[in-house]
Amino acid sequence: MNQSLVPAAQYLRMSTDHQQYSLDNQADAISRYAEAHGFVVVRTFSDEARSGLSIKRRSGLKQLLKETVEAHADFRAILVYDVSRWGRFQDADEAAHYEFLCKSAGAPIYYCAESFSGESGFSATILKALKRTMAGEYSRELSVKVRAGQARLATLGYKLGGTAPYGLRRMLLDANGKPKQILAPGERKSLVTERVIFVPGPAHEVTTVERIFHEFTEEHRSLRSIAKRLNADGIQYFSGAKWNANTVTRVLRHPAYMGMQVWGRTSMILSSPRRQIPSHQWATCASAFEPTISRDIFERAQRAFANFIHNLTNEDVLERFRAVLNEHGKLSGKIIQQSQLCPGLTTVRSRFGGLNGVYDRLGLPLRRGFSSLFRERWRTLRADLINSIVGTFPNQIEIFRRGPRFRALLKYRKTGLLVSVLLATCSPTKAGNRRWLVHPPRYERNRPTVVAFLNQSNTVIERTLIFDRIPFTKTKVLEDSEWVRSGIPLKKATDFLNIIHGLRGNRGVYAS
Repeated sequence: MNQSLVPAAQYLRMSTDHQQYSLDNQADAISRYAEAHGFVVVRTFSDEARSGLSIKRRSGLKQLLKETVEAHADFRAILVYDVSRWGRFQDADEAAHYEFLCKSAGAPIYYCAESFSGESGFSATILKALKRTMAGEYSRELSVKVRAGQARLATLGYKLGGTAPYGLRRMLLDANGKPKQILAPGERKSLVTERVIFVPGPAHEVTTVERIFHEFTEEHRSLRSIAKRLNADGIQYFSGAKWNANTVTRVLRHPAYMGMQVWGRTSMILSSPRRQIPSHQWATCASAFEPTISRDIFERAQRAFANFIHNLTNEDVLERFRAVLNEHGKLSGKIIQQSQLCPGLTTVRSRFGGLNGVYDRLGLPLRRGFSSLFRERWRTLRADLINSIVGTFPNQIEIFRRGPRFRALLKYRKTGLLVSVLLATCSPTKAGNRRWLVHPPRYERNRPTVVAFLNQSNTVIERTLIFDRIPFTKTKVLEDSEWVRSGIPLKKATDFLNIIHGLRGNRGVYAS
């Protein structure tokens, strides 16, 4: 290599927009520029069929920047065909940032097809900034034009990319709109003038689609029930997969089964995050394909989906409770579980805090007994006990949770020892003897446990004992039982650490 020549790397990028930007054309132009300006190309970095909108999925550019910034490169210049090949970044500052990184590392960029290549004056800086902005604007304008063209084709009833849903197939049409062939999975049209539509698939798949809609709209079966019955009958989904609630939903929600083409429900314009598009902006064609099921059945299915509990507001759900209340004259957990109108108790708890929350919203008297109000009071008592211990030893004891679904435990920071905190509710026997229900979670039984025994009305903590472990799962214990007597009283929070040390001694650390 001629010692006077400057070693340079060339960066090539081609999307699918113009033949003039083929990798060979770029390399030829860069070669001529290098020969005329005293460079010799020693490395090539390329991104073929990659968008210039961002640096994502551009492994060639990433590797170029990595080697340049780390100063391990064997080149001292970077040659690029023009500003648009460096990238059509939507923020012009991003393109400038990557260029500045290279320049700072001693490898400036030269744009071989630009009039300002190699210059660094004021006019060159202005032109370069303008070119970066124009490169990004080109992508924005092209995106609008392409989307408009796709929307027009969709309103004419043509399929725009993607696979066919279950029970349908893609039919290739020639330039005159005449059927040519059924496209197999992975096959695509080869001519710009060709078009694709949906047609009904094999008879057994069409029958399955009809069955799914019938069981959902007429028999009012759940999505899981439909899937279970299909699997039990040996009916397979695509590629031999089993049916589930999601695949059944895809069938019930796809408008192509009633012959309608719908396009543009979501958008990822210019590599932006996926977002939902309002329905009035969708491109639709009402009679694009031969329908598999009637429009009436399809719309009935959509109304059923709209009435799913998760699609209803709290006021809608309360209206259902009012209807059940008017029918039965009362509400209870059993009535709710048996009613097809009301949500399950889990949903009641998550939305209203429990059945008493529903009663309160409906203006009814709250239930008595072990209601959500008592449970909330018990949660407060437990939290207060935990906080009092942590507050006493702020640098030694902390609150620990294995996850959002797990209860809070006490953790001794020095050793990692975890201590359970448990409330024991009082339920006297018929003879008047006091006894407490002790119900430790399975994963807390073998830990040291602080047990707070509530008074007879279960409103305040009467006494607190600490045990080495809980030897049972769920038991009612009497006041004078041997196990209760084995507990060490926690009369004040400051005694907590001394009791724990006395229980465990040198028997090892029981951490998470």
